[in-house]
Amino acid sequence: MGASNFFNFNKLKYKQKMFTEYKNLPNNSRVWMYQADRVFTAQEVAIISTKAVDFIEQWTRHGDNLKGSFTIKYNQFLVIAVDESFNDVSGCSIDASVRFVQQLENELEIDLMNKMNVSFKDGDNINIVKLSEFQQFAKAQKITKETIVFNNMVQTKEEVESKWEVPASLSWHNRFLVS
Repeated sequence: MGASNFFNFNKLKYKQKMFTEYKNLPNNSRVWMYQADRVFTAQEVAIISTKAVDFIEQWTRHGDNLKGSFTIKYNQFLVIAVDESFNDVSGCSIDASVRFVQQLENELEIDLMNKMNVSFKDGDNINIVKLSEFQQFAKAQKITKETIVFNNMVQTKEEVESKWEVPASLSWHNRFLVS
């Protein structure tokens, strides 16, 4: 066996695991929030979890591994995260993650990428409506500045914890509220 073959074998054999638990990612990890148009079933959560780990294990940026994770919130939101202190993402690696989400959409017959859907809480219930319906609810004052909304525009793990689930007055949703 030539020296280069031996090196490649060892490189594959000792390849570092790139998936890490979401809670172990640094707070400045970059995130992408995908909101489903319905609640995931228990079987779908299992499928998403298995496929997400597999995707993250092979996720790269120009051949360099990316260290990442995912979490599912309220059985309705998929969060994909990457530790950019390990390696930055690129356009190609972001495109790969979008293709992964599109595959989930096709397989599970679910919409995860419609940015015109808006979600908010009504007590313990999470409602997802079209943006136009949200605007109508706001005009009718069925949604107020205190209504808890989901700001899916968050960009870091820290923002998921502090700026994702907030009163409408503290989010981009505020522009639709009646003063």
